[in-house]
Amino acid sequence: MTFDDNLRGDTPMGLLRGIKHGTESYHVLFKRLCSYAGLHCVVIKGYSKSAGYQPGVRFEDNRFRNSWNAVYVAGAWRFVQCNWGARHLVNAKEVPKAGGKGGKSDSLRYEYDDHYFLTDPREFIYEFFPLQADWQLLKTPITLQEFEELPFVRSLFFRYGLYFPDSHTKAVMYTDATGAATVRIAMPTNMQSSLIFHYNLKFYDSDGDTYDGVSLKRFVMQSVVGNMVAFRVHAPSSGAFLLDIFANAVTPKEYLTGEPMKFKSVCKFKIACEELQTVMVPLPDCASGEWGPTKATRLFGLIPITHQDALVFAGRELELQFRMSRPLTDFMATLHKNGVEEKRLSKFVSHVVSDDDVVTFLISFPEEGQYGLDIYTRELGGASAESTGEKHLLTHCCKYLINSSKRN
Repeated sequence: MTFDDNLRGDTPMGLLRGIKHGTESYHVLFKRLCSYAGLHCVVIKGYSKSAGYQPGVRFEDNRFRNSWNAVYVAGAWRFVQCNWGARHLVNAKEVPKAGGKGGKSDSLRYEYDDHYFLTDPREFIYEFFPLQADWQLLKTPITLQEFEELPFVRSLFFRYGLYFPDSHTKAVMYTDATGAATVRIAMPTNMQSSLIFHYNLKFYDSDGDTYDGVSLKRFVMQSVVGNMVAFRVHAPSSGAFLLDIFANAVTPKEYLTGEPMKFKSVCKFKIACEELQTVMVPLPDCASGEWGPTKATRLFGLIPITHQDALVFAGRELELQFRMSRPLTDFMATLHKNGVEEKRLSKFVSHVVSDDDVVTFLISFPEEGQYGLDIYTRELGGASAESTGEKHLLTHCCKYLINSSKRN
């Protein structure tokens, strides 16, 4: 859109020209529009967990100053954040310097997000802290320190109806003496069949995501039980890590097409390991994503008979059983153990499918230790993998973490 240079600043076109050239701000324009419509509207100044912010950062200077609106509609004040509702920064990793500006304009993506239009104050406070406490619009206002400690969530977190079931969930999660910390997220019942979670773990102060040549993802165990997804982090060393949790709502049918899925961040946490008394080994190198049979039930209607939990304690032999609720074929299972080639373990896993639609996986462990079991399958009628035996033609169904010991 092009504008004449002689436009008056108080005309509609003049205001739009000001937005384009940076002499007019969204929140001031919104206030003017409200005044034309006879609505009470104010501009509020404060801090925001905006581009470049990471959990654990203190609001000690002007880096994260921001402005937004409150408008009085239907007998109550509600928040509007025009900037965030209209556009967002893509891949904004750098923390802006004090007094400096944020990301470049070419990293802006214009995309409507209605979360920031008439937002509930109880949700708005997770990202915005006004300098005047009254404008929190909360019955019990919180302090700046409490704002810093609130989990760092994004609009998608609320759009999916997610919430934290544990009151001790903070922006910075401290590990115990074994280096473990758990983040739990609850989802509404109507989202259980469609929400898929993913995560990434890296060092807090760098983009490094490996430790001794091993991906940091293998130090996180993601599992789903009922409406709860848990991310249990075992820090491989003392220090700080950044746990980024992503989600996407897809139907099982969409997932099974094999098309790449876009996951968006719903929340981030700083995992702080101040002292480590135990050496933590990485999880077996299985397919990425959640552990446990919930995924098998969600995607394939495969119902676990013998083992409902992601973690299994076994002797030197194990029998896992599932019941098929719809026709499946070409089952395949692969065993993984740190330091052992996958091919060497293939002869220790087999399966049988009985006439009553029960599939049984038989595992004999060559030695004690921790194993990962990946299970693959496909729906009857899809492309056959029998001739090649290649699992890439199949879809990952679920995986188990198995501790084998003579004592079990």
